[in-house]
Amino acid sequence: MWNGAEYQARFDQLAASGMDVHGEATFVRAYEPRTVLDAGCGTGRVAVELARHGIEVVGADVDRSMLATARAAAPHVEWVESDLAELDLGRTFDVVVMAGNVPLFTPPGTQQALVQGVARHVRTILVAGFSLDRGYTAEDYDEHCANAGLRLVERYATWDRQEFQDGDYAVSVHAVN
Repeated sequence: MWNGAEYQARFDQLAASGMDVHGEATFVRAYEPRTVLDAGCGTGRVAVELARHGIEVVGADVDRSMLATARAAAPHVEWVESDLAELDLGRTFDVVVMAGNVPLFTPPGTQQALVQGVARHVRTILVAGFSLDRGYTAEDYDEHCANAGLRLVERYATWDRQEFQDGDYAVSVHAVN
């Protein structure tokens, strides 16, 4: 497990130095969602920024320390402690986002269950960004999304929409079939 306060401190330092740490939230906001599920929210950095822009957001993560940091930063946001493969909020969202390598932090071989778990909450699109150099490929992810009833509609190399050219990171957008 992680230390939420230490993890968030790194992003706070980057923001204080002038770096934009909200690329994921900016990417998601371009779809003009009313509701967002931040799946694997960690300390809530993306969810908090989305909420700041008036978007109804729910954050979900399995790590209690990360969620404690999220709750302290934004008690007005709904934070859910759950394994994403087992998550069942009984509702859907305009956008479900998995920022920050979420599929890579699940036990090997459980990515299909992860995708199924978050896909049941997708009303329109699922957005995920993760490194492709750690044994879980874009092709693997696309197959898991297809098995969950989602199809690839866009893929970028970065959260600022640089063209994907088979690099080592991908931001993928999958829509409901």
